[in-house]
Amino acid sequence: MASTSVSRIVPASPDRVWHLVGGFGSLPEWLPYIASSTLEEGGRTRRLTNPDGDVIIERLVEFNETERRYSYAILQAPFPVVDYLSTLRVYAVTGDPQAAEVQWWGRFTPEGATEDEVVALFTSIYRDGLEAMHKSL
Repeated sequence: MASTSVSRIVPASPDRVWHLVGGFGSLPEWLPYIASSTLEEGGRTRRLTNPDGDVIIERLVEFNETERRYSYAILQAPFPVVDYLSTLRVYAVTGDPQAAEVQWWGRFTPEGATEDEVVALFTSIYRDGLEAMHKSL
């Protein structure tokens, strides 16, 4: 099993950041790679499309409003992985109420690609996603 993690400090309160990223259906609001998101099964799954029209289906595994985090699994995607589980979390920065640290990490088993290739893919997705989120704030 492989894993990767990316974090970023942003100049916004944790509550403001969580308001932007904490909704399970909110990816199109801050992640350019996702063109649309439709919640299904009472909000437990999301059907995402990217700008190329590829479909990604993810299931919400855990949601914790108090800790400002959620975890999700990929059920269907054009990625060369299986057993994908990822978490997005927003932390307060001690001593600075107008800053937050956002962490996005995942673990997965490569399938049809090398571990280095898949780690590089998701590291890039997470890093680019947090950069886009920062710009959205």
